[in-house]
Parts: sequence; structure tokens; C-alpha cells
Amino acid sequence: MANNLKKTTALGLIAACAFVGSAQAGGWNRGEADTDILFEDGTVAARGGVTFVMPQRGYDTINGVAATDDDFTQNYAIPSFAAKVKVTDNFACAFTYTQPFGADADYGPQAQAAGASSHKDFITNEYGATCAVNMDAGAGKAYLLGGVFMQDFDYTAVSEILNTGANGTLSLEDTSAYGYRLGAAYAIPEYAMRFQLMYRSKIDHTTNKGSFDWTELNPALGLSDARGSGTLPQSIKLSAQSGVAPGWLVYGSIKWTDWSVMDALEYSIDVPIGVPVLGGSVLDRRDVYNWKDGWTIQAGVGHSFNEKISGTVNLTWDKGVDSGADIYTDTWTLGAGVSAKLGPGELRAGGGVSYLTAGSQSVGDEALYNATADADWAYALTASYKISF
Repeated sequence: MANNLKKTTALGLIAACAFVGSAQAGGWNRGEADTDILFEDGTVAARGGVTFVMPQRGYDTINGVAATDDDFTQNYAIPSFAAKVKVTDNFACAFTYTQPFGADADYGPQAQAAGASSHKDFITNEYGATCAVNMDAGAGKAYLLGGVFMQDFDYTAVSEILNTGANGTLSLEDTSAYGYRLGAAYAIPEYAMRFQLMYRSKIDHTTNKGSFDWTELNPALGLSDARGSGTLPQSIKLSAQSGVAPGWLVYGSIKWTDWSVMDALEYSIDVPIGVPVLGGSVLDRRDVYNWKDGWTIQAGVGHSFNEKISGTVNLTWDKGVDSGADIYTDTWTLGAGVSAKLGPGELRAGGGVSYLTAGSQSVGDEALYNATADADWAYALTASYKISF
């Protein structure tokens, strides 16, 4: 009986290999802070890893004509780090780093001719601290979780300068905005059982220190000031896992993300006197999204093959958030992972394949141009390593 319990308890670790689906979730979702480390053994524990995602989304038609551009989505990597310190048997804190939101796109000549920027990307970095207080409750323990995080924001767009025919580079940066997370959990470690509800607050980003580079139009114009603002969403995630037989675990989660706050990115650019037509004015612009709220649902099963190796497979559905101003459709992801006790710690590795459903955008829904996308595929690989003592 003790051996079976050890196997079941070990499966509590493998549920964290369900990260491939969330790495390709809808909107601009990327990484999640690794607060699960708070529930793992050891007075001190640290885990670091990276997930590499290869999306392959391209247009099928642009303004009714067959598209010839390459895929506009670019590959990206999501780093993650977490360190836990157990202060007492009833109190522990975790310090985490990840990149929760991001996007990276290069648009080809056909899309640029229709009105697209040649390049857009943004990235956020989150540095957080989350603590957990636990108390005995029945057969297990009840947890209260809470913490704060700092998030930065860095946005770049290479766009045509209105009425000039030349390109310029917009840069917007917010070095620090603050948020919080709150949660509750109940766990019975003997059966690898845990239920958890976690809330992450929204973040308002504003910058008055942006710039626009006019040098391609005229090297003498240099940089001018730019300002911007936008909101990245709050979210609530309910997750559960439980051993169902010696060596077997089932798990799942449902997450709501408030993407409807992302109606547009607002920005304004000071235009130098030397710019034709626009010189001496302030150019107010907005990138329109008009997104709907997102839902992500995942279910999976894990199996412990022996004392050192466990495996998992999971399926994730992510509801598309677009409303016609761009193309962010439903995504289905099949992921698999393995956990192996290797050396002084634990190695986790996994992979996933995502099916991106077909979609369209329309100028009637505030898109810059009409376009359609057939169903596409995306792929991801991930690995992490944890040590504890």
C-alpha cells in the first residue's frame, strides 16, 4: 500500500506538464507564473525551464485575392523560473518569473499593400512573489494564497507614415506596472488530490516616454515623442487533480480571461515640421481589436510507470477571442509530457501540436482590410528542471 501511495503522490508533479496547451492559448496569452511549486516537497525548491512555440498562421486570401505572403506569425520562446522557500510547516513563499503576454508578426508585401504594418511585436515580463498559508482541514490541508507582481511592456511597430509612403518605427515602453493574485486551494497529498482557484488582476499600461523614428523618411528628422496606453486582462482559473487508482491521475482546468478589455491600443505621435502634409501636428492612432472574453478548458491523465518516470497526455480547447477585426480563432491542442528523476532533481519535457481553426476579418468589423485564413497548425516543445532540498 505504501508503494502505491508513493506512485500516486508522485503523479501530483506531472500535472505541471500540462503547460503546452496554455502556451498556445488564445489572445496574447503565453506563460503562467509557476506557483504550483508552493505545493511541492522540500524546504527550498527551484525550477527553471523554457517553452518554444512554432505557430504557422498565414492568410489564405487578402481583399478577395489569393494570398502569396508567407506565414505572418513568428516563433517565440517562453522562459519560466520559480523558487520556493518554506518558512514554516504552515507558510511558504514562491518567487517567479515568466512572460505572460506577447505577440510577434511580420506581414508580407501583399498584406502591407492592403494596410498592414511590416512588423509588430510586444513582450511583457512578470516578476512576482506569491505566498501560501495552510492549515489542517479534515483529511487534508486548506490553503490561502496571495501575492503581487510587477509587469513591464515593450511594443514595437514598423508602419507606413500616413500620406508619405515611407516607413517609421514606433516604440512604446512601460517599465513597471503592478498587479496581484489571490487564490485558495484544498489538497490531500496522500491521494495527489488538489483543487485550486486563482485570480490574477488586470494591468493598465501607460507610457509617456515612447518614440517614433522618422529617419527613413528624412535622417534629419530623428526621433519624436510618442505616448500610448492599453489594458491587459484579468483572469480566473479553476484547476483540479486527483489520483484515481494506484499510479494514475486525472486533472483538468477551466480559465476565463477578460480579453474584452482589449478593445484597442491607443497611441499618439508628435509629427515634426518636416513631414509632408502632417508636419507640426499630433497623429492620434488606435490599433483596433474588439476582442471577446476567452475561455480555456483542459483535461488530461497521468500515469506513473515506476518510481522515477511518469507521463501525461492532455487535450486543451481555447475559445477564439476575435470579433472580426483580426483573426484569433478557436485552438485545439494535444499535448504530452514526461517527468523523470534525473541526477539531483527532476526533469520535465513535453511537446504539443495545435490545430488553429479557420477564420476571417472584415473592414465592416473595423479591420484594416478583408482577409481569410484556412485552418493552420502550431507546434511546441518544452523542458524544465527542478531541484529541492
